[in-house]
Amino acid sequence: MNFCSLDTVKIGKTSKIIDINCNQVIKRRLFDLGIIENSNITPVFRSPFKDPTAYLIRGTIIALRSEDTRKIIVTI
Repeated sequence: MNFCSLDTVKIGKTSKIIDINCNQVIKRRLFDLGIIENSNITPVFRSPFKDPTAYLIRGTIIALRSEDTRKIIVTI
């Protein structure tokens, strides 16, 4: 298994969330958005300036900033 941060995953490549390494306030916000361990997540669109990026998770598209996605560890 290859582990990396979510911000490095290529557009269209599905990965599985392994861990979220951030403070409890941000972690709670991510959980509320459906970003939890063992969920599949796919980057679908990156803005022209590469921040934020839109991700497909649990049938919903959400936009996340790269400062948050650097803290989400995934496996490809």
